[in-house]
Amino acid sequence: MRPYEVVLILDSGADDALIDGVVKRVKDSLNTSNGKVGQIEKWGRRRFAYEMRHRWEGYYALVEFNAEPNVVADLDRMLLLSDDVVRHKIVRIPETIAGRSRQASNSTSSADAAVSTGASS
Repeated sequence: MRPYEVVLILDSGADDALIDGVVKRVKDSLNTSNGKVGQIEKWGRRRFAYEMRHRWEGYYALVEFNAEPNVVADLDRMLLLSDDVVRHKIVRIPETIAGRSRQASNSTSSADAAVSTGASS
C-alpha cells in the first residue's frame, strides 16, 4: 500500500451535511477496498484564482490515506462523476514524508534550513 492525499473542492454554498457526506463517501470507498484513511482536514471556504464552473469560491477538504493504485483509480472515477465535487486532485506522498504531521515537517524543514545556511536560532 502506498500513501496518498486527495484535496477536494466542493461548492462554496454546500452545507455541513453535504461536506460530511462527501468525505464519508470517500472514507467508505477506501474502507471497502481495504484502504486505510488517515488524517482529515477541513480547510474551509477559499477564493479561487480564476473562475471554475461559474464559481469563484469553493470549500476545501484534505483526506490522507494508504491504498493500492487500483483503489486510487476507482476513487478518482467516483470523484469525477460526483456532482458535489467541483474539482479534486489525488497525489502520491513520498515515503520519506508519509505519516509526519504537517506542523512537525514544517518546523523540521526550517531547522534544517538554518543549519544548512549557518544561521543560528
